[in-house]
Amino acid sequence: MQILDIKDISLEYRDKIILENVNFSVCAGEFFMVIGPNGAGKTSLLKVLAGLQKASRGTLTVKGKNIESYSRRNLAKIMAIVPQQVEVGFPFTVAETVVMGRTPHLGMLGMEDEEDFALARQAMEFTDVVHLAERKLFQLSGGELQRVIIARAICQQPEIILLDEPTTALDPAHQLKIMDLMERFCREQGTTVVMVSHDLNLASMYGDRLLLLKEGREVRTGTPGDVLTRDLLEKTYGCRMQVDESPLGRVARVTPVPDKYLSPDEENL
Repeated sequence: MQILDIKDISLEYRDKIILENVNFSVCAGEFFMVIGPNGAGKTSLLKVLAGLQKASRGTLTVKGKNIESYSRRNLAKIMAIVPQQVEVGFPFTVAETVVMGRTPHLGMLGMEDEEDFALARQAMEFTDVVHLAERKLFQLSGGELQRVIIARAICQQPEIILLDEPTTALDPAHQLKIMDLMERFCREQGTTVVMVSHDLNLASMYGDRLLLLKEGREVRTGTPGDVLTRDLLEKTYGCRMQVDESPLGRVARVTPVPDKYLSPDEENL
């Protein structure tokens, strides 16, 4: 069942085309990843999906309804977003931050009850940050903070979670923790995950389907095997790529090839 349907979405800003006629759909429970070079429009697309940016043209439906028909509160009950950068401007604790995910579900008085705190604790246990509950956000490492923000999104109990490059500033171990966490959330909870990523190998290992963007346009949408081909990646990224089978299994391994490793014949191509 399609939970997101994007038709001919275009976005312009000050006469500059950011997205142009992008079309794709995302099924419920799918791990869908958006990849592409810098300036491809990945973050802008995520903002459109989240209702934070209105498309110039085209239609976006969420669970069969136009996104414009949702109030911000009702959309937040369905969809949560994890931004690329998190501002730590106030000395909130981890527990206080996570329970903020319940805000769209609170009553008229806006007060959390025992059920809300129980859901917050479950989210912290799921993301392995419950031992940090009383820590202030500014006391956390990058990986810990990222897991806390994901816990807040999980506490929101969304059907869709959008993530903007959540692993970019993390070391390999923490990257895998985040990716394993989101895959588990997808498989165990049936939640739809849409993630923007620069890492082609993570996209290969975790994505059910990929959307490859270049200069705001859709290059290809499909399985990792359909999208992560040498010819397509070289045309999109403008550099030599080695694509072979990963020793971990039947997934593609992508290696950018520096000029110093090119043969004389390749350098002239």
